[in-house]
Amino acid sequence: MPPQDYSGQNLIGRSFKNQNLEGANFSGADIRSADFSGANLTGANFSHAKAGLQKRWATLLVVVSWVMAGVSGFLSTYVGYLTSLTFGRVNLDNQMTGFYTMIVIIILFLVTIRQGIQVALGVVAAAFVVGGAEALSGAGAGLGVGVIALSGAGVFAFALALAGALALALALAFAFALTLAFAFALAFAFALALAGALSRALALAGTGTLDEPVAFAFAVAVAVAGLLVIFSTYISCCALKGDLKYVLIRNIAVAFAAFGGTSFCKADLTDANFTGATLKNTDFREANLTRTCFRRTKKLEFARPGRTYLQKVHVLMVLVTGFGIDLIFDREDLRGVNFTGVNLVDASFIGTDLSKANLQDADLSRAKLIQAQLDGTDFTGATLTGAYIKDWGITSDTKFDGVRCEYVYMRQPTKEDPDPLRKPDNREEVFGDGEFGDFIKPIVDTLDLYHNQGVDPRAIAISFKELAEKHPDAELEIVAMEKRGENKFLLRAKTAENVDKSQLSAEYFEIYNQLKALAEQEIQKLIAEKDSRIRSLENMVETALQRPSFYAQTYQNQGNTTFSDYSSSDSTPKTNTPVKTILILASNPKNTSPLRLGEEIREIDAGLRRAKKRESFDLKQRWAVRTQEVYQALLDFKPQFVHFSGHGSGDDGLVLEDEAGNVRLVDTVALAELFKLFASDIECVVLNACYSEVQASAIATHIPYVIGMNKAIGDKAAIKFATGFYNALCAGESVEFAYKLGCNVIQLDGIPEHLTPVLKKRARV
Repeated sequence: MPPQDYSGQNLIGRSFKNQNLEGANFSGADIRSADFSGANLTGANFSHAKAGLQKRWATLLVVVSWVMAGVSGFLSTYVGYLTSLTFGRVNLDNQMTGFYTMIVIIILFLVTIRQGIQVALGVVAAAFVVGGAEALSGAGAGLGVGVIALSGAGVFAFALALAGALALALALAFAFALTLAFAFALAFAFALALAGALSRALALAGTGTLDEPVAFAFAVAVAVAGLLVIFSTYISCCALKGDLKYVLIRNIAVAFAAFGGTSFCKADLTDANFTGATLKNTDFREANLTRTCFRRTKKLEFARPGRTYLQKVHVLMVLVTGFGIDLIFDREDLRGVNFTGVNLVDASFIGTDLSKANLQDADLSRAKLIQAQLDGTDFTGATLTGAYIKDWGITSDTKFDGVRCEYVYMRQPTKEDPDPLRKPDNREEVFGDGEFGDFIKPIVDTLDLYHNQGVDPRAIAISFKELAEKHPDAELEIVAMEKRGENKFLLRAKTAENVDKSQLSAEYFEIYNQLKALAEQEIQKLIAEKDSRIRSLENMVETALQRPSFYAQTYQNQGNTTFSDYSSSDSTPKTNTPVKTILILASNPKNTSPLRLGEEIREIDAGLRRAKKRESFDLKQRWAVRTQEVYQALLDFKPQFVHFSGHGSGDDGLVLEDEAGNVRLVDTVALAELFKLFASDIECVVLNACYSEVQASAIATHIPYVIGMNKAIGDKAAIKFATGFYNALCAGESVEFAYKLGCNVIQLDGIPEHLTPVLKKRARV
């Protein structure tokens, strides 16, 4: 059954309660006072819909707000009158009452402005308890900033002052929330206060007592009543702006204004779209707002949020505007929030629950995601460059497709170390396109065996060996060993997908604890019964403990700690095979056409991992290389194979980068002379760049094998050649065979560029 279409329709007051409206289209519809309570609105479209109150409900609520404004006016009049008694020709008791009232109003203003409405209510309650009791006993004891005596009349005036202020504040907040008749409500309250003061003055005139002091008292009464009106206006405005000191006023006003409005109470609004909708006076209590889109909505601040994330004013602002730079969301519950495309640069999400949140295409540059819960969070297309990701809670359901990220930090920043534990480790390197997802994926697929006391290398070696033998389908493979402080050690192992890591961990530590309890003689006997592979792993653990950085290959399997190295028929790890280094140099200046360098290097790396003789090769990378970085990398790594990926310009030279990331052409002769200096180490150079044959010919006068391109080569052909070439090389084939296979792989894929790569060989002397 296709989704129902209500687009553009008049649905005022309609009931859709508990209906299945999955995927329904309500775009542009008038849904004022409609009831969607308990409905299934998954994926529904409410873009540009008009929600809120229909006219009869709005009229009723406006009348109620005016009545409250009127009550406030009369209460303000009475408080003003009590204050005026201080200045009229009245007895001493009345003068004391007026004096107390003035003091109380001043206290009321100060407490409410500085501490909030809840504290002011507490002061009123205390005033009634203490002041009322003292009035009954005749003691006239006090309460206030110091100790202010309050008679029974003074306490009564205190309560009236706050009641009047609250009544008007609520009335004005209602008017704000209804977006109707605010000015009228304010004028109405002030007019009633003025009328009350005037009627009192006329009454005094009728008795013949309206002389100069009484006239002055009248003026005081009017002034006090006016001040209360202004004060009420102030706190109502602060409340509706989100000031936490007046949240009670705001919550009451919003709940009142939503009465009779559009109701989504308990509705399922997962993936619903409210883009551009008007949502004033709408009820979202207990609604499921997982990934619900509120971009560019109107009057959402006047919706009734209940306990959803909409109750947080700063979250609501980000949802509507898409702007959240430098905001703090630490330890908040933002499960299911939709921050698609939001600018969250430098935002802080420390300890925040963002499970099932939609962060697609969001800019999270330098965001603090430390200890954030990210189960099922969608980062597709997001930017994470410079993010801090210590102990973040990603799972196998967290999506990282197309994430843009040049580097991240694995620790929390401090003043002494503002960018700790950067990945990639070399500050000149960055992740290529799509590489961050490959880097972070092993974190999800690993079994972390954390030893927090009494680390015993022998027990670790035996326990892991037995666990691997007991669960061959788990495909356990050690990827990291790391010492963490005194007597703390982490053994991280990669696993097959969908294995029960909790069960594996429990079994491992059961074996480990049993072994630690054995006597030394029994352990030696147990090791003797096994093969020497246990001794090999024990030595590796001891090395990691003594040299913490030796095996700390954080989250990436570099080949030297895999279980396969010592689980073969050989009795010792394969450490005697000479290791050859392949150095990747990549350059794609910002003012040149983009290349798929990340995919090319990812294919080379994948080929190395699959290769039969992968332990014989070590892959090193340098990105966005400048001239200095080329010769520095040659000095640092002494590579046997150098692979350049980027642009070429024929006779003009290869394209590197300058300090600003723009094009820097490298002279062919100078480049050949550079490789001449390292000719004793380098066996082969691959220039995977357009029109690079001229450079290949020059370099081949010093290097045994050099591969260049005799014309422009497409990205796909370049990737296919590199894949075939390095697959063959890592399988133990010669450079010439690898070159031929690389060309053939281009041809097998149906790409008419298999003759573009050319092999140049150094002439025999």
